[in-house]
Amino acid sequence: ISCEEVEIYFSTCVKKSAELVKLFAEYIEEKGLDKKKIQGSIYFDPVGKKMTCGKEIENCIDLYEEVVRASLSLPKFRVISINPIYFNNAGAYSYQELGFALAWGNDLIEKLSDKGIDVATIAKKIKFNFGIGSNYFMEIAKFRVAKVLWANIVMAYKPKCNNVDCKNRGEGDLCYCASKIKIHAETSSFNMTQYDAYVNLLRSQTEAMSACLAGVDSLEVKPFDAPFGKSDDFSERIARNQQLLLKEEAHFDKVTDPSAGSYYIENLTLSLAKQAWEVVLKIEEMGGFLKAMEEGYVVNEINKSGNERRLSIASRKESLLGTNQFPNFNEILGNKVEENSANASCHCEKKEGVEVLDFNRGALQFEQLRKETEQSPKHPKAFMLTIGNLAMRLARSQFSCNFFACAGYEVIDNLGFSSVKEGIEEARRKNADIIVLCSSDDEYATYAPEAKELLKGELLVVAGPPACMEELKSKGISEYIHVRSNVLETLKKYNSYLLNR
Repeated sequence: ISCEEVEIYFSTCVKKSAELVKLFAEYIEEKGLDKKKIQGSIYFDPVGKKMTCGKEIENCIDLYEEVVRASLSLPKFRVISINPIYFNNAGAYSYQELGFALAWGNDLIEKLSDKGIDVATIAKKIKFNFGIGSNYFMEIAKFRVAKVLWANIVMAYKPKCNNVDCKNRGEGDLCYCASKIKIHAETSSFNMTQYDAYVNLLRSQTEAMSACLAGVDSLEVKPFDAPFGKSDDFSERIARNQQLLLKEEAHFDKVTDPSAGSYYIENLTLSLAKQAWEVVLKIEEMGGFLKAMEEGYVVNEINKSGNERRLSIASRKESLLGTNQFPNFNEILGNKVEENSANASCHCEKKEGVEVLDFNRGALQFEQLRKETEQSPKHPKAFMLTIGNLAMRLARSQFSCNFFACAGYEVIDNLGFSSVKEGIEEARRKNADIIVLCSSDDEYATYAPEAKELLKGELLVVAGPPACMEELKSKGISEYIHVRSNVLETLKKYNSYLLNR
């Protein structure tokens, strides 16, 4: 490897990072390489340990100081990792990911400068590792905001330039180079799914596009089968090709900020900047990011947002194609998933009773529900009893098929029946466990009670929230599915009833 031409990345235990950097610096010295050409980073993040696995790292700032000083001979080698990717993968909103990341960086500058390290050096040693969400335009705005706000934060410290040959020296020897943020972006794992895994390709490709258009420095696309536990050679090759496609065919590396001037994106950038800055100011009022993190505020806020998003996924306010919307009716996951039982080998002290970030993917509970159906000896069948108004019965039967397929049920759709009795008899011939009545609101008042009387143990579900719902409930018809239903909780209830009877 030519260290002068290829960026070098290291990852090790946080307590061994400074030692590794010293060894690397000695190696560069020994080989007689040009230190100004050495670029790369080490994944050093003692703060993240606390938020991700509850491990308490003592003398945290001293460790930061040690690793920075160990790298002083390598001016372009970054040794401080700020990882808002954690927040992204835990389900944070874009403004939170931004605000907490900037507050994190600001706090480190303040504390390390108190240790006698100049601000320009600190800023040039920081690397931000952001996640990329699936909200295309929002993500473009997010990275644009990060560049602007970080520059404002760094310049507020008036960093002095120590390089007499620098062409970016400002008035009063201001170091404008220090204000340039270094961003690595990684596609999100929060919205990845095990079922219909090829949809992950679409998610990661649009995420990668938004990051490239926003001008990140480096990019990692997760393989589409990452949720299975271990990726294979094919998926990793495809992930590399996704990036090559954007570079070699779309030529995204040839343009700078192509979204500049777009009214929508500029307005979105401004709105997001205001929200993120409010987070930064609030963290400052609390005494800085490290203090807010120690008090549990940061983790609590991120987990709260993650739970809100999981609830939105459960009720289909937020869509995950192939999981809570338009699932593949015939897909069987089987034993594709490898359970990852590996534990971290780091020897840091773990503190009990510490709340950590919740990295459960948004699709996880739907996947668990569907696996429960797969593994059960009984495979529930949902029969669409379509009758009456043609347009309404077809629309509601399609909605209902999609609804029950999210749990892996076998769905039996029909074009229509001339009577409720005919539909019930056909459902019994198909050994249906659930009979879903699909008709219009006006006709439910007649058809639903008739269906209820003909049932012999089957579960009757009415598709839609008819105006006569209260009247029907008084007649013992209690199950309804509609667009306001919590799909996950409803299907869990049906699974509990059908699989255990």
